[in-house]
Parts: sequence; C-alpha cells; structure tokens
Amino acid sequence: MLKGIGASDGIGVGRVMLIAEQSLEYTPREIADVNAELERYKAAVDKFCDSTMEQADAIRKSTGEKEAEILLGHIAIIRDPFMGGEIENLIKAHQCAEAAVDQICKMFIDMFSATGDDLTMQRAADVRDIRDGVIGNLLGIQEVKISDAPAGTVLVVKELTPSMTAGIKKENIVGIVTETGSQTSHSAILARALEIPAVLSVPNAVTQLSTDELIIVDGGSGDVITAPSQEQIGEYTAKREVFLREKREMETFRGKPTVSADGVEYELFCNIGTPKDATKAMEADGEGVGLFRTEFLFMDRDRLPTEDEQFEAYKQASLILKGKPLIIRTLDIGGDKEIPYLGLAKEENPFMGFRAIRYCLKNRDMFKSQIKAILRASAFGDIRIMFPLITAVEELRAGKALVEEAKADLKASGIAFDENISVGVMTETAASGVIADLLAKEADFFSIGTNDLTGYTMAADRGNSDVGYLYSPLQPGVLRMIRRIIECGRAEGIPVGMCGEAAASPVMIPLLMSFGLTEFSVSAPSVLKVRKNIAKWTKAEADAVAEKVMAMTTEAEISAYLKSII
Repeated sequence: MLKGIGASDGIGVGRVMLIAEQSLEYTPREIADVNAELERYKAAVDKFCDSTMEQADAIRKSTGEKEAEILLGHIAIIRDPFMGGEIENLIKAHQCAEAAVDQICKMFIDMFSATGDDLTMQRAADVRDIRDGVIGNLLGIQEVKISDAPAGTVLVVKELTPSMTAGIKKENIVGIVTETGSQTSHSAILARALEIPAVLSVPNAVTQLSTDELIIVDGGSGDVITAPSQEQIGEYTAKREVFLREKREMETFRGKPTVSADGVEYELFCNIGTPKDATKAMEADGEGVGLFRTEFLFMDRDRLPTEDEQFEAYKQASLILKGKPLIIRTLDIGGDKEIPYLGLAKEENPFMGFRAIRYCLKNRDMFKSQIKAILRASAFGDIRIMFPLITAVEELRAGKALVEEAKADLKASGIAFDENISVGVMTETAASGVIADLLAKEADFFSIGTNDLTGYTMAADRGNSDVGYLYSPLQPGVLRMIRRIIECGRAEGIPVGMCGEAAASPVMIPLLMSFGLTEFSVSAPSVLKVRKNIAKWTKAEADAVAEKVMAMTTEAEISAYLKSII
C-alpha cells in the first residue's frame, strides 16, 4: 500500500495509466537577432493562451465556470505586463526565449513557494504550469493528451496540471494519483469538481506503479492499495456505496444553520485569497469569510497596490457577501514571503523575523493605506480588521492607534466608514497563547491560526519531514494552547474563531465545541462537511470526549482515540 494526501473523497478501483513527464531541456544560448527572438516568444505565448482558452472552455462544459477560471488565471498571469516585461528585457539582453521564460518564472515560483501558505504556494504550481507550457511551445513539444483514456482508468502522474485536467473525461477516470500537490492545490480543486477520487503527494508513485496495474484509490484516507485481493475489492466497493450515500445526505445541510445536536449555533465561515473567492464562499453556503488573505493584492505586480485599488477589492468582496461578515487580515508579508519590489532583506530565520505586523508597523504609510482602504470598504458591509502574528500587547495597541489615525483622516475628508469596526487578533504564536488573557482585554475578537500555532508551539517546521511527527494540532501542547486561547477570549466576552486547517478536521470538531469555539472558518469545499460534523455532537458528548483527550499524554494516543469514535 502507498500513502499520500487524500485530496478528493471517494473510492476508485481501476487500472493505471502512467503519464510520463516530458523533457523540457534546452541549451541556453546568446541571441543575435533580438527582434526575431521576441517574435518567437510572443508566438509561443499566443499559442499557449489559445490552447489554454480551449481548455478553459472544455472545463467550463464539464465542471463549471469557477473551475474554468483557474485556467483563465493562467492567461492573466502570462499576459501580466510585469512578468512579460521582465521576460522581454532578458531577451533584449540577448538571452534566448527559453532561458528568459525559465528565469522569470523561477523568480515567481520561488517567491510563492516560500510563503508556507497553501493557497499562495498554489500560485507557484500555476506558474510552473505556465512555464512548462510556454517553453514546451518554444521547443515544439506536443501537449499531453489524456482524453483517450479508457473507462476504469486511474491516472498516475508526477504533477496533474490544470491543463492536463481539461482533457479528462470524468466518466472514464475513476481515480487520480500524483507525486505532488496538497488539499488546496488546483489539481485537488479540479479533482473535487470532477468528483474523481484523488490521492496526492504519493512519493515516487510514477516509478512504483505500472501501466495496466489494478489498484484501489481511497481519496478520503489517502491510501493507494496495490495488487488488491478480491476481498479488498469487495470491501472498498461497499465503502464506495457508503460514501455516495453520505454525500447525498451532506447536501441536506445546504441552506441550513450550523447547529449542534442540542441546538447550539455556530458561525461557519470560509477562507479566501481574492475577491472572486467570495463568490465561491457563497456558492459553498458559507456564512461569511473568516479570513481574507490580502497578500495576493500585493503579488503579481511591480509596485504596491494603491489605496483605491485595495478599496475596490475589499468593497467587491463585501458586496458579494451581501452583508455577511468579512474578516480581512492585514498584510502578512516579509521574511520568507518575498515580494521583489519591496526589497526585503534575506534572513537566516525568516519565520521568526521581520514579517507581518512587525513589517507593517515599520512601514506605516503602506500599512495606513491598507487600513484606510479597509475602513472605506466597511461602509459597504460587515467588515472586520485582523492583525497577524501578534506576540505582544504593544503591537496590538500600535495597530489600533493606526486605525484611529486612519479614521480621523477619513472623517476629516468626509469619507464614510464603520466607526465601530471590530479589530481582532490572529492568535498563531505561542506568545499570543500565553498572553491571551491580556490580549483579550484589548481585542474585539480572536481567530486561531492553527497552522502557524502548531509550528511555533512545537518548534517544528511543517515542511521538514524529519520533525513531521511533531507537527500536529493533536499534540497535547497545541491542544492546551488552543483551549487557553478560547477560554481567555470567552472570559472577556469576545468571540473566538479558528481559520487554520484544524477547523475542518472531524477529529478536532468535538474538542473545539467543548472548548467553546464560536466560529469555524474553512475552505469552501469543506463547509457542508463541517456543518454535518457539528450537527453530530451535543455539548455534553463533546465535553466527555474532551475530558478523555485532555487526560492523555501523547499525540498518538489522542489521534487513535479520536479516530476510533468519529
């Protein structure tokens, strides 16, 4: 059995079709005729955009408009004046088109990959797909075609790109296995939209599996069963029927409030990265947005976004939500999240360096511009401000003081805004947990970011496999930190939400209910599942589970117990 990340629920039983990775090797060379090379580059981009538009049309017909937007986004990226201008500058400096495309795309890939944020890192995969497509055109390589795959096929590929996905006939593909990707990658999003079971990040899947080999793909558990017995085939076929039945039941929660089995109501929000994502949150039946990551507004460009540009983005998201809450996290950039035009210094330990609120407070004009844009947008809906990476009360006070300055400026200019706008803290460090009682006296709300909170509390980098056993929200130290943050917030009467990945975990839900969490913020595809899982538990049942868990001493013990009762 092989193990990966379960990224699209369901069970698939079928035969392997291996998609070989194409070689994009080229020989860097100096160009004499710059104009001819520029024309060659532009022709390759035009061909890429034409092909991508055709693929987007195919996806629109098979899955829908929002999935087609993933590919349309590729066209927007390669047509971006900054990216195109930088590539053309290198060609004008006599680099060949292949090397110019490769170098500039690598700059963007490195920038997005360094963030540690799944949604932002997905942009790196998009740029890789674009780079491979344009360089493939320059080299005259034919695109991979998977439209001829027969019924009962499991696709096995190193990286399933959106351009590949456009050729999938969903009635013929019963499963997908890749060597890369995460639950938030576009390959996962498209697999879920196509309702095809998918397991991603299976090490060496392409070399470990053979063409026509019969395998079982469990997109929920992340298991890939090789050489299955007849007994296993029967077992998983039965599991598939249960999954399909439960999926039908999940739809019954659409349009319903998020309520526990004994009638306690919760807020169920979505995490977004762009204004357009607010549409996805609404389509998924989210009750608002618990985390708007504003980093995307600062990326893919050669200068800071203006106050007006930010205002329009925040206003657009708020109008889409039609009065539902929109929590906007101020710029979480710096350190490992590099934006070339900001000229950030390299740091030996960027996760503990000059980033997020620390960077913003030292760059007051930029920060004040963002805050004024958020305040202006607050006239159009229920908008709230959230500061990231708070580790000291002074940081919260300084941020709030800048909000008051921005309010005074707007008031003097006669510009409308919500004078009672809420200002909260993203609690994602050990320090914020330890001083949660102090922060709760000065913040209007808390939102727990479990991804960073787990890493900082356990001193474990989630990207380091050697310490991966420590990186779990079920570690006793992390659970105690989460419980403390919630208890401190409740003691001061402020709402406490969670916008980290743990908020959608079935095993975490009864614990969070027992601790007193009031708001869950998850990815759009997880909304109905979370609502269904919350509906399973009464407060008394959740308390009983939490009491047992908090008496346990190891993550393994806790994990095994919770999995046994879910």
